Amino acid sequence: MVNDNAGVVFDFKPDDYVVYPTHGVGKVLSIEENEIAGQKIELIVIAFEHEKMTLRVPTYKVESSGMRPVATAKDLDEALVVLKGRARIKRVMWSRRAQEYEMKINSGNLRLIAEVIRDLYKGSVNTEQSYSERQLYEVAFERLTREFAIIHGYEKAVAARQIETCLEEKAA
Repeated sequence: MVNDNAGVVFDFKPDDYVVYPTHGVGKVLSIEENEIAGQKIELIVIAFEHEKMTLRVPTYKVESSGMRPVATAKDLDEALVVLKGRARIKRVMWSRRAQEYEMKINSGNLRLIAEVIRDLYKGSVNTEQSYSERQLYEVAFERLTREFAIIHGYEKAVAARQIETCLEEKAA
């Protein structure tokens, strides 16, 4: 059991899906106790299939890392409303905007990730997109798609298509 910053207790168990802000959605494989530097530490072992990576998070670090359970359907609905909104692109240098987008993506917050997708979405318009814009868009899109698929129990391709439909409706 782990307390989050709002005082809510998370009880992560094997096979639960969790969101680790800098890596997205992962699946808890196990909770194990290891001895590190002579101290016994309880670790949550998380597999990130998309990144082909396994992460071990000490239970005492869950709160400070920002790890959380998968969002609720209500949270997802709020993110989809953001997707349908008007893009809000700040008039600052690209490097500064890119940093802000990266911070939003790595926050793990669905609403902020949706803002990145909304702002970088180019659709079928022949507007050119730089390599770095495309990379940020794809990372944000992938994170939202994976969480959407888990929440609704869809295949990832179905979830991606539904998100694309929201974006296309906005563009129309």
